[in-house]
Amino acid sequence: MKIQLIAAGAIASLALAGCATSPGYGGGYNGGGNNYGGGYGSGNNYNQNRCADCGIVTRINAVSSGRTAPTATGAILGGIVGAVAGHEISDHTGGSKGNQNIAAVAGAAAGALAGNKIQQNVTGESYDIQVRMDDGRVIMVNQKNLNGVAENAYVRVINGRVVLR
Repeated sequence: MKIQLIAAGAIASLALAGCATSPGYGGGYNGGGNNYGGGYGSGNNYNQNRCADCGIVTRINAVSSGRTAPTATGAILGGIVGAVAGHEISDHTGGSKGNQNIAAVAGAAAGALAGNKIQQNVTGESYDIQVRMDDGRVIMVNQKNLNGVAENAYVRVINGRVVLR
């Protein structure tokens, strides 16, 4: 019976781990030419004091992940895996029946929170943010949330993320 519980827990853990993909924080470069005018990078107007990783947001597009899952699937699967894991850990460390039950409840709660967050990351939408950098380059960054970033905002691109400057 214990082997079946451990096997079921392992299968559910693998299923959740397969859903936990990282969002693509791509920072692809779209050429170095200036398509917007204004003399950026033209030699005469080149500003030596400019911010190397700053620019203006020119476009924001919402991108659907294309993945769907019934509501609360992640929380339910995470709760089951957490409950089984908490109970088994307490059982193997010599816990009493009361401690095993408490560990199962705590594991279920932690697993439900983790499963819900994984589901949100996998099925939620993200944003393609196009930024015209100060040196004239145009880059596209994909991230999960905007955090106040809007079109025409002056921003900084740090570690593949767009943040307000």
